[in-house]
Amino acid sequence: MKQSHPVKVVAVTGGKGGVGKTNVSVNLAAALGEMGRRTVLMDADLGLANVDVMLGLRPKQNIVDVLEGRCGLQDVMVRAGENFHIVPASSGTQAMTALSVHQHAELIHAFNDIADQLDVLIVDTAAGISESVVSFIRAAQEVLVVVCDEPTSITDAYALIKLLNRDFRMTRFRVLANMVRSEAEGRNMFSKLLTVTDRFLDVTLQYQGSIPYDEAVRKAVQKQTPVLKAFSTSKAALAYRQLANKVDEWPVSATSRGHLEFFVERLVQGV
Repeated sequence: MKQSHPVKVVAVTGGKGGVGKTNVSVNLAAALGEMGRRTVLMDADLGLANVDVMLGLRPKQNIVDVLEGRCGLQDVMVRAGENFHIVPASSGTQAMTALSVHQHAELIHAFNDIADQLDVLIVDTAAGISESVVSFIRAAQEVLVVVCDEPTSITDAYALIKLLNRDFRMTRFRVLANMVRSEAEGRNMFSKLLTVTDRFLDVTLQYQGSIPYDEAVRKAVQKQTPVLKAFSTSKAALAYRQLANKVDEWPVSATSRGHLEFFVERLVQGV
């Protein structure tokens, strides 16, 4: 896979459902697009796709068509906003929930078609810690773990981090607190997670801030549009722009680690 510039690959995960992970993925991608970054959001929930639903899109083709050779990735990409496209997944296709390593590699190789048109790839993973989820997380350059103020959220985020650290020697994770009532609540959530990881794991957690609980987000979901577009001056929209600024500042290596081929290599080699 050849390309002329590094691509930032960010996996957004949470270890469980209900933490607002897809909302974070959609609005982060929209905010990066607003900044002029050519952003593609890949719906990696290979079985219960919901990014297209959240954006009110009705794609005619999806990842299955790419994997089965009916079309290229360029053909399934759907414009979702300024400098912002999605790669829709398949919904209700059982076979897509258990892709082989080779199939994962084929999927990522398809990005060769668009690599030079891309600055940031955001991978919205499925909930849980299935092999598919772990495969995408391990392949990404950056991992953003989304947590909310529920005991199960912290517990499941810890379980995911523990698995990735113990079995795959991953040591660095970025954490976002979602749906918080205050910034203090967000930092408290992070502290809870940090307390257990510091005690039992050899990992580094980096707090990336919080997204406030905001009725505008619920209304935007009902409108099937990003909150940045539906309610551009809302508290949540402002917070997503702040998050995008932070993500934009994350370094990207000029070596293969900063390119999409690193994503492919990780999936193929299983290391």
